[in-house]
Parts: sequence; structure tokens; C-alpha cells
Amino acid sequence: MKFLLLLTLLALTVELDARCPRIVTRSQWGARRAKGSDALRRPVPKVFIHHTTGGSCSSQSACATKVKGFQNYHMDKNGWADIGYNFLVGEDGNVYEGRGWDLKGAHARKWNPVSYGISVIGDFSGRVPNPAAQNAVKELIACGVSLGKISSEYTLHGHRDGVCTSCPGNAFYNLIKTWPRYGGKLSIDC
Repeated sequence: MKFLLLLTLLALTVELDARCPRIVTRSQWGARRAKGSDALRRPVPKVFIHHTTGGSCSSQSACATKVKGFQNYHMDKNGWADIGYNFLVGEDGNVYEGRGWDLKGAHARKWNPVSYGISVIGDFSGRVPNPAAQNAVKELIACGVSLGKISSEYTLHGHRDGVCTSCPGNAFYNLIKTWPRYGGKLSIDC
């Protein structure tokens, strides 16, 4: 009994030490049930940064509505099993759980089995996300490393580093190239 209590306390300590940002769960934003899923082998060595294009959001209710719309589009128009991203980030500073830590995303083609896809809600061709969103992305990555979901030797990439696209927008891409662990261009999948 004492051993189980000790394990529980240790698990809580690890979770608290991760310093994770606030993550709005699938049930909190009203996700549909996924049609299928593939497990992701962790820790992953790559993190891809995306933008959704379209409008941004600055409240949890507005961001939740947008995330539901992305899920509907990905499932109904693209025919995917679920929303493509592992996580989305709003300019409200919240992280929204997509496929989460355990499931392979559908965000960067051949790189999906070895990466997480984090998409910031909005179009960042002409401007960068606000500081709340930038901090949430950085905190989420640090959280993933602390939890053993992301390799401590990970490399960071813009979507365009692995797929023929303009994502995550020129302004945001130029910013993430200055972030720690930026890994540059990969072999491009067009």
C-alpha cells in the first residue's frame, strides 16, 4: 500500500515538474469521436510548427469553435480519421488537444510517424502570433520533453521544412528559425 502511494506521489511530482501549459482537452472543446488512430512511438525526434490560416482567436470559446471547425474539415472534407494536428494553440494562450501525445498526426506526410504537429490558430504570413501563443507553444514543447514524449535532442521545423507549402506563414517561419533547436530544411515531400 505504501509503495502504491509512493508511486502515485512520484507520478504527480513528475507531472507538476513538467510545467505544462493549460491544455484544453478534447471533451472540453467538444471533439467528435475519432474514426481510427495509430499509436505514435515516443519520444519523437521532431516537432513541426503550423498555422491554420484564416482568422485567429483570443478567447477559449472562440478557439474551441475554430478547433471544432478544423476537425470537421479534416474528417469530412479530407477524409481523415480525426483532426490532423496533435495540438493547436490559440492567441488566448491555451493549448487545445488534437490527437494528443499518444497518436500519430496527419500534418506533415512522411514525417507524421516521427513528429508532433503543433498548429497556431490564424494566418501568420504577415505577422507573428501574439506572445501568449508563442509562450504556449514553447511551454508545450518543454512539457513534452519533461514528460518523455519529445526527445531531449529534438529538432524544430516549420511545416515548409518537410512539405511543399508556405505554412506556417513567412512571418512566423522567420521567427521560429530563431528559436532553440531549429533544425532547418529536411527532405521535402511534394
